Amino acid sequence: MKSRTLRSGLSPTELGFGAAQLGNLARATTDDEAAAAVATAYDRGIRYFDTAPHYGLGLSERRLGAALAAYPRDEFVLSTKVGRLIVPNEAYDGSARDDEGFDVPADLRRRFDLSRDGIRRSIDESLERLGLDRIDIAYLHDPDAYGVEAHAEAIPALIELRDEGVVRAVGAGMNQSAMPTEFVLRHDIDLIMLAGRYTLLEQGALDDLLPAAAERGVGIVAAGVYNSGLLSRPRPPADARYDYAQAPAEILARANAIADVCEALGVTLPEAALAFALRHPSVVSVVVGMRTADQVEQTIERYAVEVPDELWSTLAERGLLRDA
Repeated sequence: MKSRTLRSGLSPTELGFGAAQLGNLARATTDDEAAAAVATAYDRGIRYFDTAPHYGLGLSERRLGAALAAYPRDEFVLSTKVGRLIVPNEAYDGSARDDEGFDVPADLRRRFDLSRDGIRRSIDESLERLGLDRIDIAYLHDPDAYGVEAHAEAIPALIELRDEGVVRAVGAGMNQSAMPTEFVLRHDIDLIMLAGRYTLLEQGALDDLLPAAAERGVGIVAAGVYNSGLLSRPRPPADARYDYAQAPAEILARANAIADVCEALGVTLPEAALAFALRHPSVVSVVVGMRTADQVEQTIERYAVEVPDELWSTLAERGLLRDA
């Protein structure tokens, strides 16, 4: 599988393994399913794996680390995230489940901490959960409500860790492009993980983040390229979700219009969605959430499809795509 090299020297594969599902996102995943998914991804050439403490209150990190322990550490790139500490939930009643989208017991809870000490503690605790000797990339995770703290402490703390050699690359992971643009312009960061804002369906990041990243040599990891599943099937169902909620009628209509063009040119909507993000020169990898070995195989098959250039030009002519 092809890789793209960052200015830090890291070379993530163009297709990355997103491990939110290993934290029981939306529904339970078994230990065997998780292990098989990671093993299949590795066997098929994926060498970039992304997780976070947020995913299943640490479950994703534990499962991913256990699965990757079977492979030479120098042969893959691993990223996790900081900003949320996982702490005991004093109010746990013995039966409550997590209320942030993961099917796990609520015996733990998340606590935002963007202080220097909180960032360093987060890295230490992630290393312990992962059971690995190092993390390659650390992203500040969803600091939307903490802009002041992010600029003043969290991002500088990550840069300090990079300068100390604890991690090799740092940045932020968010579902918006405005705040990450400020990080790129104001700090010496390496990467932004951008979820949902540069996809086949919408290209708002062309107005701010992508030009800034290109100017500063900052890599973009594209996540959420299926827009919460809206683009994950050849035709979006009527009850498709977008930005984690029911898709509005106008969004569904736009997705179906894009699907019309895809069908006419012999490709599927998810194949085009994967290929589109990788066309931008600043995008270094597309990370896709994968729960099972079958999902890994399906995603790799989609990645391998050669999408004709005519698709992009036709979509642009019809006003369905802002092509960079």
